Amino acid sequence: MTTDGFTTCLWFDGQAEEAAHHYVSIFKNSSIGDIGRYNEAGPGPAGSVLAVEFTANGQKFVGINGGPQFKFSEAISFQIYCADQEEVDYYWTRLTESGGEPGPCGWLKDKYGLSWQVIPDGLIEMISDPDPEKATRTTKAMYAMGKLDVAALKKAYDGG
Repeated sequence: MTTDGFTTCLWFDGQAEEAAHHYVSIFKNSSIGDIGRYNEAGPGPAGSVLAVEFTANGQKFVGINGGPQFKFSEAISFQIYCADQEEVDYYWTRLTESGGEPGPCGWLKDKYGLSWQVIPDGLIEMISDPDPEKATRTTKAMYAMGKLDVAALKKAYDGG
């Protein structure tokens, strides 16, 4: 195995290049790489995008226009750890705009159906605190939310 690690491959139905540009516009440390096109051998129309390499927040991806056979599901999601409420709000807004769907407990689907978890820094520690009352209060508060509210989670954690 090379030292480059793993690349996540995302299957689209004709929107791979559009999605790559969308994700690059949202995340820092992002860029579009090579774009491969179908040739006369098909199966897509010659000249149309087969695959696009891109980096989002330093993570490598390939978007493939494979067709309608496969759809994204919540079985795979990407976690975005956010420093504060401002970052939670930013990613939540950008990823749900233009047809995305908010979900429970910090989860959402973007306009392509890809699932994301927008998580404030410290949440995992709060819901797994050794004090079961703190962990339970925080978890119950999280269950009642769509987009996570950092102040409300901290208040629940502190018992307020």
